[in-house]
Amino acid sequence: MPSTTTIRGLSRGHAHDVSLDDTFDFLNTDDLENGSRVERLPTLDTALEWFVGRGVIHGEGADRVRAMTASAPDLAARDLRRIHGVRAALREVADAIVEERPPRDGALDTVNRALHARQVIELVPVEDGCVSVDHRHVGDPIDDALARLVDPLVLELTTGQPERIRICDNDRCRWVFYDASRTGRRRWCDMATCGNRAKAARHRARTKGEGIEGDEIASL
Repeated sequence: MPSTTTIRGLSRGHAHDVSLDDTFDFLNTDDLENGSRVERLPTLDTALEWFVGRGVIHGEGADRVRAMTASAPDLAARDLRRIHGVRAALREVADAIVEERPPRDGALDTVNRALHARQVIELVPVEDGCVSVDHRHVGDPIDDALARLVDPLVLELTTGQPERIRICDNDRCRWVFYDASRTGRRRWCDMATCGNRAKAARHRARTKGEGIEGDEIASL
């Protein structure tokens, strides 16, 4: 009886697996620290390091971009604007999902343009007679990386639970996160930081209010 070829578990070989957490971490590189904006990707090189560190692009792809922009600061600035632009548009989409409103003009166009530049996923044979899934790059490494960072949010919108996408209630933080709690009512990106700070602030406000009331009574 002839052997049959099977597709085994959709293992992607050395393809880049990007999670929704990776996408949110990318959005959160435009950070708030005690209410002040902090840019975590201030240069093209730091952005490329972040991409390589997260496995979004290969090191050789980042090196290729560095080589092309080393003597062309205008190109480097353009690529950094492209990264920041897609990040801002994707953040606007995430905010719109949480706030249950349409995204602002231009955000969807920017995200859709990023989606159009992607790697090609294809089936390849492996030695044991099974089939694995591999990929090949078809365009600019930065476009490829941005497309993969957009993909998890698209997948969440189509097959996941987008209602569990959250923005931290701390106005001095505003991190995007996924609420995986049992009740689905989580409000803070991290209970140990923003959650405890909110509790402490409420306690101080309550204590102050009680103190003012007591002083007013004592003065009568």
